[in-house]
Amino acid sequence: MMRQLLATVLLLLACLAHAAPGAHGPSGEHLDAPSSSGSAGNAQPTIEAHTEAFELVGTLAADELSVLVDRYETNEPVLNGTLEVELSGIKAQGKLHADFGDYSFTDEKLLKALRQPGAHPLVFTLIAGNDTDLIEGTLNVAANQHAHGQWEFFRSPWLWAGLFVAAALAAAFWRLRRRNALQRARG
Repeated sequence: MMRQLLATVLLLLACLAHAAPGAHGPSGEHLDAPSSSGSAGNAQPTIEAHTEAFELVGTLAADELSVLVDRYETNEPVLNGTLEVELSGIKAQGKLHADFGDYSFTDEKLLKALRQPGAHPLVFTLIAGNDTDLIEGTLNVAANQHAHGQWEFFRSPWLWAGLFVAAALAAAFWRLRRRNALQRARG
């Protein structure tokens, strides 16, 4: 009987170690998502846009919208300009990170709007020396590209089912030990 109980507990632990639907790894990646040879499966939302003079590539991260800008003809990074973005009346100024060569947008109102699923039309205003340009593009955020709260782990039905089974097994184990102790005490 004890061996059966131990085998059941080990089987339960093995089942809980398997990634449940919607489970997330340590970096927030979806463990049940189909694997891919590249990083596109776990890619962050990006925007690519260009005009005759400039091109930009932006990536929406958890804490910023990071935008790289370069000259379209030469791919020379634009590190001496100012970059502003507008989304539905929300305007934000980018801060140049010279070490990375990107413009960082950290305005919380802008980021909150960009994190919502859907297509976000963005208008960038670039001033670089004597050159000024409007660069338009769309940032698409899929419904499954969301930030995870620290307590999301506890929303998993698999966790609660596992905890229920573990509690039931612990109660059965406790009753079995108590019954064996009473039988030894009687005789």
